[in-house]
Amino acid sequence: MSDLRAAVHELLPDLIEDLKDLVRIESVSADPERLGEVEKSAALTAELFRAEGVDVEIVRAFDGAPPAVIGEKKGPEGAPTVLLYAHHDVQPENDHADWDSPPFEPTERGDRLYGRGAADDKAGIAAHLGALRALASLNEQGDLPVTVRLFIEGEEEVASATLPQLLKKYEDRLAADVIVIGDSGNWDIGVPALTTSLRGLIRVDVELRTLEHAVHSGMWGGLAPDAIMALIRLLDTLWTPTGDPAVEGLVSGPAADVDYPEERLRAESGAIDGLSWIGTGSAVERLWTKPAITVTGFDAPKVQGASNTLTPVARAKVTVRIAPGDTADNAVARLREHLERHVPWGARLTTTVVDTGEPIALPATGPAYDVARAAFAEAWEGTAPVDMGVGGSIPFIAEFLESFPQASILVTGVEDPDTRAHGPNEGLHLAEFEKVVLAEALLLRGLGRGLGL
Repeated sequence: MSDLRAAVHELLPDLIEDLKDLVRIESVSADPERLGEVEKSAALTAELFRAEGVDVEIVRAFDGAPPAVIGEKKGPEGAPTVLLYAHHDVQPENDHADWDSPPFEPTERGDRLYGRGAADDKAGIAAHLGALRALASLNEQGDLPVTVRLFIEGEEEVASATLPQLLKKYEDRLAADVIVIGDSGNWDIGVPALTTSLRGLIRVDVELRTLEHAVHSGMWGGLAPDAIMALIRLLDTLWTPTGDPAVEGLVSGPAADVDYPEERLRAESGAIDGLSWIGTGSAVERLWTKPAITVTGFDAPKVQGASNTLTPVARAKVTVRIAPGDTADNAVARLREHLERHVPWGARLTTTVVDTGEPIALPATGPAYDVARAAFAEAWEGTAPVDMGVGGSIPFIAEFLESFPQASILVTGVEDPDTRAHGPNEGLHLAEFEKVVLAEALLLRGLGRGLGL
């Protein structure tokens, strides 16, 4: 234990510099003008792992598809095979004015490293890299205790559209006994976690039309309903008076008995003073194992410059987070039924499914989980990991479950409650990152002892 802890601590400064180099690459997969940056991030990722003796290749599902990095470094004969996953693409940074430092210039302030992708998920790449470095440094030949396979995706932030094709195309090179998905987080600073459930999602564009064209609000207001008025009334039917989803047929379930203190909830959510929570049930049930409905976009005339007319058509993007035990198909069907049943005044409804992702409940038992829990407890100096749910979605996990049904899947990560992934001032807590690297190194060492996998 002490030798591995010392090895991780010694390599950390260089590992942070490598992470900074990754963060400087603007690998925003949603931006067509920066696809060259996505190529650069794949190239640097491959170079970093190649330097550690990993036989790597940049691959695509087809010509023109986003680049992924796959690789392998063989361990002892008969040792388990472990697949390490992360992704090298990042979310758009949006308005630079909202950042306290340039989003693609990694900046250390206090105990954090700030920058887009500094946590999600280039730190996931760095954690895998650091674990391999630490283990190899303690072996004269640079050998590892397990066979490590690598899969660093390049399109996770745009819904992993070609992932099923990649998994099928390279199935033989990605198959593993244990899959470590480094794209989640920990319960708190100083408290590690294994993510064992995630909500799924559906995103649906909802359009209402009431008129063939805009008309004067003075001439026709009071008789003809405008589309904004109709859409507001329709959207209001999605929630009960308490704020619970009112769509019938969505699944709910119990959550782990985890205390989420009120003070922490308010601090982490950014809730304004006096704000009341919505929904019923415990906080973690509402966040992890019950559905939630949110309007994440609204198309209508802007306030500034709006004319005195009745708007003929309006659109909203409705996102439903669906609980483990539900399915995306069920949620789409139930939402459509609800909307059709509540359309006001004979308006014309159009619904378009944008994308979907299945919820996940992992069977968090077995030898791999035993080793992981022991490794986390050692890395955090006696603090056992929490089995944590996540309200957000990582839809690609369902693809791994389908492609490799015999593998044990461990969902880990570097994030903490103040990481602010996807938002301005995304940051990585550096002391926690060191523990993440150590925990993964301990995990790989423990898995190398066999454990009947």
